[in-house]
Amino acid sequence: MAQTPPLPWSAPAQPPTTPDETSSARARVPVQRSSSRQGTLPALDTTSAPFPGLSPRDQPPSPDAVRIRRTMAEVAPVAEKVTSYFHALLFVRHPGLRPLFPASMDAQRDRLLRALLTAAEHIDNPPVLVDYLQNLGRGHRKYGTRAEHYPAVGECLIGALSKYASGSWDRETEAAWVRAYTTISQVMIDAAAADELRAPAWWFAEVVSHDLRTPDVAVVTVRPDQPYPFLAGQYTSLETPWWPRIWRHYSFASAPRSDGLLSFHVKAVPAGWVSNALVHRAHPGDVIRLGPPTGSMTVDHTTDSGLLCLGGGTGIAPIKALVEDVAEHGARRSVEVFYGARTDHGLYAIDTMLRLQQSHPWLSVRAVVDQGARLRFPEAVRAYGPWHDYDAYLSGPPGMIRSGVDTLRSFGIPSERIRHDSVEELVLAQ
Repeated sequence: MAQTPPLPWSAPAQPPTTPDETSSARARVPVQRSSSRQGTLPALDTTSAPFPGLSPRDQPPSPDAVRIRRTMAEVAPVAEKVTSYFHALLFVRHPGLRPLFPASMDAQRDRLLRALLTAAEHIDNPPVLVDYLQNLGRGHRKYGTRAEHYPAVGECLIGALSKYASGSWDRETEAAWVRAYTTISQVMIDAAAADELRAPAWWFAEVVSHDLRTPDVAVVTVRPDQPYPFLAGQYTSLETPWWPRIWRHYSFASAPRSDGLLSFHVKAVPAGWVSNALVHRAHPGDVIRLGPPTGSMTVDHTTDSGLLCLGGGTGIAPIKALVEDVAEHGARRSVEVFYGARTDHGLYAIDTMLRLQQSHPWLSVRAVVDQGARLRFPEAVRAYGPWHDYDAYLSGPPGMIRSGVDTLRSFGIPSERIRHDSVEELVLAQ
């Protein structure tokens, strides 16, 4: 399979018109080199806040952060135009990079702006931002992204922003973006270079079983071509041979196994290229590609706190993996699982979860079924509380995650004890 996909923050859009080369500045972004400056943001003005005793979240925003957020606020309403223009600039100025992108750019819609918005949100919180960027840098290895690609991307990104944020764009704003992008790209490059020393950019994996549980849900089990280390509760990206360079994210449906096999629960969704291929086209013997594992929805085995787990639809997959993980560590901590679906048909894994309950007296599994399951989920969970001493885990549709986090906070569970899949990645898991 091809080894060439999108560049950093590539966010496809509809084919744009050829840009006017004179209408956007060619900002000079320095060529990046791998360095030892891991875990820092040295070039970005995030340390100039005058209150060193405060946490990053409580610090007044730095001047660069103010300018960057002002830019993002201005371009957000025209995000599609910005991403279209960005790619037009990139392909006109650097036509040799076009083959690195998927044939159809629609599959990558909005990824650039999502990444920028995430970076802008945490621009004054280096620990959070660095962790996000390091994951992004490691993940881009599977795309074939190299250090020398970053200046071209930065140049065209700033060109697109300057065109569509003309109301707030000035020399100081451009300088802030050059500093930010230079530092951001360096963190990504460093993370990729470090990861290259210990792991491949991707793994080939052969499909060994394909269990169609419902007409649109399949449990797909694969055997990687080499050891694949991961933690229960994490997720990875998958690429199928039918849609080269199109990657989608799926959670592992089991804890690490002695035989090395990996399982995924996949629901085919309308217009979902990867999901439909995995559910309706994949068969034993087919070979897919896996990106590196990522995600922090993992169990802290240094405590004996109870686990409150909410899984909606195929979101039960990582919840099942967490239960297996607790069992393998020999703990007897309380684990309460709420398995939600709109109909009985959606509880495709209920027999598996009930068998786990029969084997482990510390585990309770409750099904929540209703046409308005997402609305009843909070009430069902509340009825069995209190939960303030529990660590909470959520996995399911983005809407369930967003409302579930607010509900759990209302139960008295602090934010730092609530873990869930990345909502941004869930939107793209099709």
